[in-house]
Amino acid sequence: MIAYIIKRLLSAIPVLLGISVIVFIIMALIPGDPATAILGSFATPENVEKLNRDLGLDKPMIQRYFIWLGNMLQGDFGRSFSLNKDVLDEISERFGATLVLAGVSFVLCSILGVVAGALSASRQFGITDKLITLSVLIGISIPSFFLGMMMILFFSVQLRWFPVSGMWPIYGARDLSALLSHLFLPAVALSVVATGVIARLSRSAMLEVLRQDFIRTARAKGLSEARVIWRHALKAAMVSVIPVLGVQAGFVLSGAVYIEMVFQWPGVGRMLVEAILKRDILLVQGGVVFVAACYVMFNIVVDIIQSLLDPRIKT
Repeated sequence: MIAYIIKRLLSAIPVLLGISVIVFIIMALIPGDPATAILGSFATPENVEKLNRDLGLDKPMIQRYFIWLGNMLQGDFGRSFSLNKDVLDEISERFGATLVLAGVSFVLCSILGVVAGALSASRQFGITDKLITLSVLIGISIPSFFLGMMMILFFSVQLRWFPVSGMWPIYGARDLSALLSHLFLPAVALSVVATGVIARLSRSAMLEVLRQDFIRTARAKGLSEARVIWRHALKAAMVSVIPVLGVQAGFVLSGAVYIEMVFQWPGVGRMLVEAILKRDILLVQGGVVFVAACYVMFNIVVDIIQSLLDPRIKT
């Protein structure tokens, strides 16, 4: 197991290096001069030239990349000019909000998706199967940002059940109840599509398992149908479902970008959008690499969990 974990960790290194190269090149090729954007009305040719020299933007692209990569490997992600603070400090402050939103959404879509898929498979071609399939198709077809706006319009504006935006109330106590009331709508909007995908693939995995010989043997021994489904079939199907959960975790994490903008959630996604608009290159590069590293590490954890359920994966 230790050898497998080390192998997976080592395989993440070229992935992260590739991501850093892509992010750096994209930001370097964006039209416009960052120094001009930073200086604004003070962007005289002399000031622009001096700022480019101070920021190292006058150096060749390859040299700039290795300087940035070397600093980042030492924990120095640079300094955000728009916020006048260290990039890593800003990411650390924002990541907590994103982790709450993405974490709750992931738990929600995982539980609902797996349960819906198992119920649908256990009642194949029945009314429950048809209703779940219809709900899944509708959920997958609706963009999360559109669903979020419609939920705000109905539940917040019309019914006034939930706050319109933000993570905390402007006035009043910042307790768990306030957090949950602000979290409900964005978490549901973010989890709907992932729930549908997980439900469909869980249904397929369960149907395959339910045709296996050990399921027929369990039924022949007189075990209740509920025990066969939830204790034997579902456990076997999870070997195929867990990789899907890892992929959907990335979808939820990336989807948090536009959901945070719709609900004005103070997370990393909203920070990245604001940084792109201000051409804050170091903040964008650092934020994307940090999120990508979190996604890669989560997938490694998923692979390790899958290997525990199915030892054949280690070979």
